[in-house]
Amino acid sequence: MFKGCITALITPFRDGGEVDEKAFQEFVAWQIEEGIHGVVPMGTTGESPTVLHESHAHVIKLCVETAAGRVPVIAGTGSNSTDEAIWLTKRAKEAGADAALVVTPYYNKPTQEGMYQHYKAIHDAVDIPIIIYNIPGRSVIDMTVETMGRLAMLPNIIGVKDATNDLTRPLKTRVALGPDFCQLSGEDATIMAFMGQGGHGCISVTSNIAPKLCSQMHEAWQKGDIATAYEIRDRLLPLHEAMFCETSPGPAKYAAKLLGKCDGSVKLPLVEISDASKQKVRNALETVGILS
Repeated sequence: MFKGCITALITPFRDGGEVDEKAFQEFVAWQIEEGIHGVVPMGTTGESPTVLHESHAHVIKLCVETAAGRVPVIAGTGSNSTDEAIWLTKRAKEAGADAALVVTPYYNKPTQEGMYQHYKAIHDAVDIPIIIYNIPGRSVIDMTVETMGRLAMLPNIIGVKDATNDLTRPLKTRVALGPDFCQLSGEDATIMAFMGQGGHGCISVTSNIAPKLCSQMHEAWQKGDIATAYEIRDRLLPLHEAMFCETSPGPAKYAAKLLGKCDGSVKLPLVEISDASKQKVRNALETVGILS
């Protein structure tokens, strides 16, 4: 089972939108050195919607090569086209990813049965563990616990990244599907409550910028050192808020630029964050003690 803090990696760019391979691999290596428990290349935070398919697959391969088995690699391979999701998941499997993170199909608005058949088709086509990514705020649709329960009967559907921000959901899922169905939050600011309700960890945006603090918080929780976990939780709140002061990953990429990890550029239709948002990000980094 995947647990702890897993970073939803940003993708550094250069030269008008080309993947900066060197910066990306150095960033992945830094994350691992800081103690992160896993990495997700080519999720939403990695700007997967605007990266060409071949580049998408190549970034996953670069990530697997850099991780070199030190931490799990959960590759983002979702799409609102089932055929495309199968193609991306096959490439992740070939690259050596440990699992695939597959978002619920956006824009199409499939029914619960449509979602079930989408995931079943990917499951049947590629022999790799699959984590459902349920994020109604971006996909419009919300997979029910009942549909998730049907999918969990398939051997390679092993868990969910829950970005519903509904803190009854992890408990309902645990009761319905059992404690071995992996539940990872997609909401940094509510992770302690999520784990208290039956969750196992987080796929985090904030850990792009504070991997050591985020991983230490999860490790404290796992050891039962709740006081330390809560202390770090409180300390991180300004950073969580800053990471979403504009559309993610704009703020995270600007923060990474301040830390010297990349040039901070994003691909259209995303644009550079405003000066006011830049100040919020800088203030948060200083408050948390990451930037002096």
